[in-house]
Amino acid sequence: MQAGPQNPKHRILSNLGQKGKWPIYDLVLRDARLEGQAVDLAVEGGRIAAIGQGLGQGREEIDAEGRMVSPPLIESHVHLDTTLTAGEPKWNESGTLFEGIATWALRKESLTEADVVVRATELLRWQAAQGVLFVRSHVDTTDPDLTAVKALLRVREQVRDLVDLQLVAFPQEGILSYPKGEELLEEALRMGVDVVGGIPHYELTRDMGAESVKIAFRLAEKYDRQVDIHCDETDDPQSRFLEVVAAETIRSGMGDRVTASHTTAFGSYDDAYAFKLMGFLRRAGLNFVANPLVNITLQGRMDTYPKRRGMTRVKELWQEGLNVSLGYDDVMDPWYSLGTGNMLQPAHMAVHVAQMTGRQQVVACYDMVTRNAARTLGVADRYGLEVGKPADFIVLDAPDAWDALRRLATVTKVVKGGRLIAAATPPEVRLKGERITFQR
Repeated sequence: MQAGPQNPKHRILSNLGQKGKWPIYDLVLRDARLEGQAVDLAVEGGRIAAIGQGLGQGREEIDAEGRMVSPPLIESHVHLDTTLTAGEPKWNESGTLFEGIATWALRKESLTEADVVVRATELLRWQAAQGVLFVRSHVDTTDPDLTAVKALLRVREQVRDLVDLQLVAFPQEGILSYPKGEELLEEALRMGVDVVGGIPHYELTRDMGAESVKIAFRLAEKYDRQVDIHCDETDDPQSRFLEVVAAETIRSGMGDRVTASHTTAFGSYDDAYAFKLMGFLRRAGLNFVANPLVNITLQGRMDTYPKRRGMTRVKELWQEGLNVSLGYDDVMDPWYSLGTGNMLQPAHMAVHVAQMTGRQQVVACYDMVTRNAARTLGVADRYGLEVGKPADFIVLDAPDAWDALRRLATVTKVVKGGRLIAAATPPEVRLKGERITFQR
């Protein structure tokens, strides 16, 4: 047997089965690149059965043609209830967070379950086709009828064969600032929503914001849920609810079951406070989600020049060993009218906005939409290219993660539970009849 990947988690099996017979697998992926080496990957019963070279036959075989095989892409932060509503009932002409919230409040007046189901399902289909097989979506609970919550609970069941969908109960207009906001949030949890959310910087006062964080943690402990707070999504350096989230994480001992999303004010804090806070964050051990496409779009709107980048300290958090993942946040909605849901796009933007252009830093940004994101969602135990884990993987038209981000490579194959669910052909470009690959 030839040498395979050195990572011990990738168990390399012999190409012979019992008594010298060639094993026959449900599916074999041939000639893929993993950690710089050529490997085959075998699937049996919906799980990865072997990773190595010269494996047995497959009842179905896929030729990766020397391309990279990867665990699937993961969406750590999106709003499926608002998606695909850009321009309804009006466009966000200022491009600000607060006009987006006001516009969504108008759009909610015409919201129906069927409306949410159709739009959310459409985006999830787009994402699955592009290799995104795990999605965490926030769903607005500041609605007396919880229309979007009911709709996305339906969607979660309907898309199980395509995507593992996780829902966050998100009080868009505040837990304490919206009538019966706390009761509606708790009702969403009783209905089966997976994660408790919050938005302390949008509460009417600083005290209400801090109390809203404590309410979210109390509910999480009561219902044994994870926490994911929209936290300090503002340029205001006085917005300091991240310290409250860290304190509650330490108090509760919830650690990596807690996620702070956005935290864009962290990019505006003075360094003395930021470095002090970083120590608390290490102690808390919580996760972070940045949303580069939308953060750089919504933030800095009140600046002339110099204009802030409007994103949290992604590189510094990563350097401190804290878990950082990335989200798309919005796709064609009142906050961001562009996008397709391709998770390579926010990773590519993070490379630039966070100035993570070193080779290993670029790879780290790819990790932020794969391995790191699995930790954020709490699914690391069933994620990854390891023998015995579910056979969820993708093939990208690139030799490695660095090149995949450089070229925003096409995902050519998507396998979910050992079943090929999507395939694509990379675009072919010819110049005077000669094929151009944009590779060296």
